[in-house]
This record gives sequence, C-alpha cells and structure tokens, in this order.
Amino acid sequence: MRMVTSQEFRERILDRVVNRGKMDLSSISLAVRKIITDVMENGDGALLRYTEKFDNIRLTRSKLKVAKKEIKEAYKKLERSQINALKKAAMNIARFHKKQTKDMWSLETAKGVTVGQATRPLSSVGVYAPGGKASYPSSVLMCAIPAQVAGVKKIVVCSPPGTDGNINPALLVAAEIAGVNEIYLVGGAQAIAAMAYGTETVPKVDKIVGPGNVFVTAAKLEVSKDVAIDVPAGPSEVLIITDETANVSFIASDLLAQAEHDPQAWAILLTISKDFALAVKEEVCKQMESLSRTETVKASIQRGGLIVVVKNIEEAVEYANLIAPEHLQIQTKTPRKVFSKIQNAGAVFLGNYSPVAFGDYSAGLNHVLPTGGYAKVYSGLSTRDFVKTINFMQCSRQGYLNLKRTTVTLAKLEGFDGHARSVSIRGEENEN
Repeated sequence: MRMVTSQEFRERILDRVVNRGKMDLSSISLAVRKIITDVMENGDGALLRYTEKFDNIRLTRSKLKVAKKEIKEAYKKLERSQINALKKAAMNIARFHKKQTKDMWSLETAKGVTVGQATRPLSSVGVYAPGGKASYPSSVLMCAIPAQVAGVKKIVVCSPPGTDGNINPALLVAAEIAGVNEIYLVGGAQAIAAMAYGTETVPKVDKIVGPGNVFVTAAKLEVSKDVAIDVPAGPSEVLIITDETANVSFIASDLLAQAEHDPQAWAILLTISKDFALAVKEEVCKQMESLSRTETVKASIQRGGLIVVVKNIEEAVEYANLIAPEHLQIQTKTPRKVFSKIQNAGAVFLGNYSPVAFGDYSAGLNHVLPTGGYAKVYSGLSTRDFVKTINFMQCSRQGYLNLKRTTVTLAKLEGFDGHARSVSIRGEENEN
C-alpha cells in the first residue's frame, strides 16, 4: 500500500483519482449494440442463444421465467439464520426509505393561488442482479425495496444462471422478501435489452436499476434514450479521514473490506499523523493474509490503495470534496463537526463503530451509490428514483386578479400574444 505526502498526492496523484470515473466503452460498444438490436428483433430466441454462448447453459423458453415453486425451494437451501438476516435487513431498509416518501404538498404563492406537487410511482421497474461469483442478494433488497415502498406495482429481476443453470437461492429469497413480482433467468447486455424493449417472455419496464459488469453498464447507457436508468456504477471505493484518535486495526480492516470487492476498487486513507499512517500500512499487510479473497485484495491495494499524510483535517476535507467518494468514513474526535463541511459523498459513516459494511447490509441505508466522482451531482438510490412528480395549480377569482398583470406583461415581453390573451380573456368574460 503506497504512502505519500500531501504535496506528492496533490502534484502527482490527485488528478488521476479525481478523474477515475471516466469510462472508455468504445471497445465494447459495437458488440453491445449488436446484442441489443438482436434482442429487439428476435426476442426470446436471442436471449436463449446468448445464454448458451456466454453462460454455457442451454435453456428453453419455458425456463426463462423462474417458477414460484423454485423460489419456495430456495428457502430450503438457506440456513434459518441467513433467512432471518435477509428479513431483518429488509425491514431496516424499508423503514429508512419510508421516511423519504411524500405524496403531495401545496402552498399559496399569492392570495387565491395554490400550487403544489403530487407524487406518482412509476408503473414498472427492472432490477439487474449479477449472478455467479458476483451474486449479491443484498443488492436486490437495496434496489427492489425502495421501488416497492414508492408504490411501484410491477418489479422484475433479471439475473444470469449459475454453473448449475439456476439462480443463487439467496438471491431468489431476497427477491421474494423485497416484493419482486417476477424473476427471469437472463443476464448481461441481453437482459438489459430485454427489460428495455420487452420480449415474448420478459416485460418492458419504465426504469432499469442495479449493478453489473462493464457490458451491463454499456448496455444501460445505450438504452437510456428509451428507458430510464440509474447512475452508471464503477468499482467500489472508500475514503477515510482520521486523526490520532482513530483505531489502527479498525482503519486497516475498513480499507481491506473495500479492496476485496474488485481489483479496480479504491481504498484511500487521509490522516494527519505519519506515525499513524505507518502503523496502518503495517496492519493492512498483516490483516491481508487472513482474508479469503487474497488475490483480489492484493491487486486492489497495489493499484488503488493509498495512505496520504495531510497537513490537517481541513486539507483532508478539501481532498474529500474534490474526490467525491462513494463511501466516506470519518473517524476523528468530532466526526459530526467534520461531516458538516462535507459537500460531496455517496454515503458518510461517522465514528469508530460505523463501518461501511453496516451500510452495505443491515443499517437500512441504500448501498447503491454514485462512484467515480459522480457523488458531486448524484445521490444514492432512494424512493425518489421510482416516482415522478406532477405539478398542479388552482386559482380563485382573487388569485387570477393577483397574477393577471404580471403574466400579461411577461407574455407580451416575449412576444406571445396568445398567452397574454388566454389570461386577459378571462377578465373580459367576467366584465360582460
């Protein structure tokens, strides 16, 4: 794990970190477009061909949709403690997201003029769930539960088959707990195309969310002109701000927890103490050897692992706002005070006893977060991603009179006589 001074970081490394989210998809975009076109033209037939080609599984059309019986059988393949953990996490996720809902509000901008917004859920949502070694039932909970809380009536999941030709049973159980209506055995760019345009079996949806590999990301971007998508996701990342009060072992384990996601993950520590930095570096090397995903962790730490000795906490905050990390941990003496200065982050974890893993699984926060610096302009997934708002207005006679002169003046200023007439004619009617 590389340790650098603040000056070296600013002069040689910061630009690369800040621009980490720029993705070059040109090498695969043509292949992805061909897959999408094939699915649009050939429907289920294309899905079956690509499942055999990419997943080495031969399916029939009747097997594309997961049967209710298979979902019930999945419960028998999990331990009771695993099922209970999924249910507890789901309950906390639902409680957190219910606080985000707001059906309608209104206010009076002038006497007799009422304006407001009404909230309506999307009709349908598609969740992409990676399969195989990268099967994450927690992501199904994070994507489907906010949609369900928002009032979406139709929630479908697409996930590729594993080597046995089936979907991970934990994923099936999570989907049912989260209120998913239908599950389809299809993955990759072809699954995104199926949900975007529909096939004989897979329904078209209004929005597609969920993580995936580079082909899934490219496909989501390609279909985004026809269907809504969530923010493009890149490798996972954590930025940790500490002072001398932090726990060395905790910090090392938090850096490694992020590194085990992906060889392309980022794990960065900003600390004001050189001695603390050296201790963390040593502890990272020590803890690394005991992890099961050692190769992934070592590759990630070598490529994206950084310890930066900063001048002070203020400089650490400056770097954090420039980097706009997916996960930001603040383990200082007064974490709330530091948090008050943070402008850009996907999710923030305050204090020594708030590991990112709680946000990933059980606290109720959504772990579908902007990566690659997108936290400067995007938020984490929430119920707001599954609703639309409808503005409304109602004027009384008094409200009409209060707005008439202003509206007519502005309409004529812009040369829209018809707009002005639509207002003034109502006054003429009442005068006759």
